[in-house]
Amino acid sequence: MSVKTNEQRGLTFVYTGDGKGKTTSAIGLAVRAVGHNKSVKIFQFIKSPERTYGEQKVLEKIGVDMVQLGRGFTWTKTPEEHREALKTGWPIAKEAIMQGHYDLVILDEINNALAIETFPIDDVLPLQDVLHVIKTKPKHVHLVLTGRSAHPAIKEVADLVSVIEPEKHYYDEGIQAIEGIEF
Repeated sequence: MSVKTNEQRGLTFVYTGDGKGKTTSAIGLAVRAVGHNKSVKIFQFIKSPERTYGEQKVLEKIGVDMVQLGRGFTWTKTPEEHREALKTGWPIAKEAIMQGHYDLVILDEINNALAIETFPIDDVLPLQDVLHVIKTKPKHVHLVLTGRSAHPAIKEVADLVSVIEPEKHYYDEGIQAIEGIEF
């Protein structure tokens, strides 16, 4: 049963699952928000600033700042490098959310980061701290968390959870990542 309300409040969206389209969905929200003169900030928790991404190029043209806080795939760098990136990056993203300067903040691949089990991360990206930010963010801020393996506690506090699952994928046929499609 839905409850109708005129109260405007920032919502929390989670895009998770093993299928393709989580970041793309979040980028779609960013474009829609900018179209309505909303301010948007995007933080990417796994992607590295050493690469350029197609979405980053176009978002810059419409005034959206996308910041890569990560070091790349977790198997390409040492655990210490990833831990340092999370330790440095989370406070930056948290501050941007809590200051309330943005109408929409996207935490791209934060679910992946929170799900890392190959090395400890709770002391540099504490789940409880992320949950606290979701629950206490400024009233008007919409928050998007993307990435595989969203933690059940994150899904519980979210207003919307979309689980994107593959039915068929060209990777299974040996087709590699395509410029303009995957990056």
